[in-house]
Amino acid sequence: MTLEVIYQGDLHTDSVHIQSGAKIATDAPVDNHGKGESFSPTDLVASALASCILSIMGIKSREMNIDLIGTRAEVTKIMNSSPRRIGEIKIDIYFPNLNLDEKQKTILERVAHTCPVSLSLSPEVAQTISFIW
Repeated sequence: MTLEVIYQGDLHTDSVHIQSGAKIATDAPVDNHGKGESFSPTDLVASALASCILSIMGIKSREMNIDLIGTRAEVTKIMNSSPRRIGEIKIDIYFPNLNLDEKQKTILERVAHTCPVSLSLSPEVAQTISFIW
């Protein structure tokens, strides 16, 4: 077992990561009968994509002797209404002052698109990733 998710009532869940004990709470968003008191499940999908991209770039940057500490992602999730689902995830990735050549940038940009979350999402979910060097 990887996770345990318990419904707490009032559209709230608590997830526990079995190995670490880390917890994540969710609430339905305001536009879907919730109070927006926490991440929505679809927020977690968008967050997972950004976290996965940063992590896979972090793995590659280690191999390249590049320090990505301080790199951040701004994430926008766009919902479709019929059927209600994620239509697009926009991610702007901002890098700290790095002195990288074009080859290094290209390698990191390409590897970003190979993260497992990206490859697991339906092709119907647009992934718009921008790299701000």
